[in-house]
Amino acid sequence: MAELTHFDAQGHAHMVDVSDKDVSDRLAVAEACVVMRADTLALITQGTAKKGDVCGVARLAGIMGAKRTADLIPLCHPLPISKVTLDLVPDDSLPGLRITATVKTTGRTGVEMEALTAASVAALTVYDMLKAAEKGMEITGLRLLRKDGGKSGPYRGETRA
Repeated sequence: MAELTHFDAQGHAHMVDVSDKDVSDRLAVAEACVVMRADTLALITQGTAKKGDVCGVARLAGIMGAKRTADLIPLCHPLPISKVTLDLVPDDSLPGLRITATVKTTGRTGVEMEALTAASVAALTVYDMLKAAEKGMEITGLRLLRKDGGKSGPYRGETRA
């Protein structure tokens, strides 16, 4: 089992010292899904949701979430993020939205938590904007799909349907 780096020799939580790590290009991609009824999904695809542009607002919320990750996750380093993109794609097979967040930086530590935060904040925003139509929506499948850069090298999550 890998060593848990957020604990010191006494078992106390601490922020990892990354000052000796090499600076490298870092990238992380995460996804989440918001599962809903087909008629709720139609509110998005037809542009008739009462609160407005669901995907546009969720995209902005995800970007803001990525930038605020260090304020939300206690042991995350504040990072100079160079790029955040969010793709929100209707998926009739769910039915619902498939959200993919991509985050880039050049630094001493990765942006996995920023990508995961972006995807989850975007999903929560979709829920908030549509909860009047359907309170039973489910946010599912939050996971890291890809990571590049750093000492541990690349990571690719398994493909799921």
